[in-house]
Order: sequence, then structure tokens, then C-alpha cells
Amino acid sequence: MKLGTILLGVTLAAVLLGGCWLYTPDKPRAVLEKAYLRQASDMLTVAGTRLHVRDDGPKEAPAIILLHGFGSSLHTFEPWAEALKQDYRVVRLDLPGSGLSPPDPTGDYTDTRSIALILVLMDQLGIAKTTLIGNSIGGRIAWNMAVDHPERVSKLVLISPDGFASPGFAYGEAADVPAVMKAMRFTLPKSAIRPNLAASYGDPKRLNEATVKRYHDLMLAPGGRAALLARMEQTVLTDPATRLPQIKAPVLLIWGRKDRLIPFSNSADYTKLLPDSRLAAFKDLGHVPMEEDPAQSLAPLREFLAE
Repeated sequence: MKLGTILLGVTLAAVLLGGCWLYTPDKPRAVLEKAYLRQASDMLTVAGTRLHVRDDGPKEAPAIILLHGFGSSLHTFEPWAEALKQDYRVVRLDLPGSGLSPPDPTGDYTDTRSIALILVLMDQLGIAKTTLIGNSIGGRIAWNMAVDHPERVSKLVLISPDGFASPGFAYGEAADVPAVMKAMRFTLPKSAIRPNLAASYGDPKRLNEATVKRYHDLMLAPGGRAALLARMEQTVLTDPATRLPQIKAPVLLIWGRKDRLIPFSNSADYTKLLPDSRLAAFKDLGHVPMEEDPAQSLAPLREFLAE
């Protein structure tokens, strides 16, 4: 969420300039796990780091792996997972330093490291090939994995995917993280989170308090804010024009026309470069259609999976 990080920075700046410095400590992991961890066995050790993973549905069914966006968690896919697990093996994970996954002890938050972790996780779970689904930066990770490891990706679903250059994110350069963003290590009131999340919705009225609380709570996981900043600082984009044409798997793009974080106009860039793609566009939805309107956004996915 590039614009999302800008919005969060602006909100934090307003808090600081208004003289409302509010130190926001981490929340104890035990408290967060009591609220958001389904069972202890959902915490797995993968390539030297701990990951929060949910693995639902028949183990012999076709596999689906879901990747969340910046500042989010596997919970963003909850309604989809509940609907799909009857017919598919549905695997969700919190990226290191996000949700309930602790920071990566290697300190590596590059897309390359994320892809390596997904591949090891697939091996541990006995998944040879998967439909890979990603939202925002999860989409960027997904399409790069489809380029580098086509033998592991049968189908690709990109939900408002990241990857094209934008202010602060140029090709071949480390991301320019505003200094005020770094203040989130010390202050992150819920009032700074809500505007960012509201911008993710086509209709902000659909954003409920429970969702805001979940995002805020999980961003306060021990070490999580430093990990989020490290992921931003380590982001180095490669021009998608050199990579997207290499993807051979069929691709479904899901995009809300009211996306204020990654513009809907980017969908045309993807469809132009991808050899085999189709677009499902929703006129009233925003950046997280699977969260904002799960039923409406799930329909084209079901059709795509059934082909």
C-alpha cells in the first residue's frame, strides 16, 4: 500500500505537530495470541523463522495460498477461506513481522526472502503446486514467484497488486521512507490507523470497528513496527515490463475501481503485459475487495478456479 504508507505518515505528522505525542507500547504476544491465534499448532517454524499459518480444507484437494498486503494479516481473507475450504486446501500465512508472525531473525524482508519462505512452507506441507493469490505487496510477491518458479504456480490471482513505480518507489532503488513514518515505532494511536484503512475501502462506511481494532492490535505485536519499516526500506522494485511477460500461468486480476492506494488504471498495465489474463473489476469497491465485500469479489475467483 504505497499511498497507504503516505496517508499513515501524514496522520502521524498531524499527531506529532498537534502536540499529541502518544507513546504506544507493543502489546504482549500472549494477549495477541489469545485474541487472534486459533490454535498453537498454527505457529510453524519455516526456514529458521516462526510463521503464523492456517491450513484448512481437505489435504488432498487443489491447494490455494493467500498472501496479504502491507500492515495486514491472514485474517483479511477470513470470509474467502471459510467459503473455499469446502472444495480446496486453503493455506494462509502472516508474512514475517506481520500479524502474529514474529520478526524474521535474519532481518531480511525482501521479496526474495518471502518467496523462499513460501517455497519451504509448500515443501513442509507437501504442496507441489498451488494457485497463488496475493493482495497489494502480497500480489507483488506472488507475481514475482510465478516468474521465478513457474513450476510451483498453476494459477495466479492478483488483487490490486503492487509492482509499478510510484512516488517514493522508483525502479532499482531502495524505497524512500519518510522520516515521520519512522515515528510509528514509538507512537501509533488507533486514530492514525483508521484513515489509512478507510482509504482502502470504496465505501468507508463498510469499515467496522472490529476490523480497525484487529489491524491496530496486530501492528503493535512485539517488533512488528520495526519489521514493517524494514520491509519498506528493503523494497527495490524491478520494472514489471521486463518480468510480467514471462508469466505462463493464467492470471485473474481483481480490482476495485475506487482503489485509492494503487490506482485502478494500473490494471491496464498488467493486462497489456501478461500473456494470459482477465480482469474482474468492481465499480464500488476499493483496495481490499475480499475484505470489503467478500461475496461479490469471490464470484469471479470461484469461476476462475473451476476452469
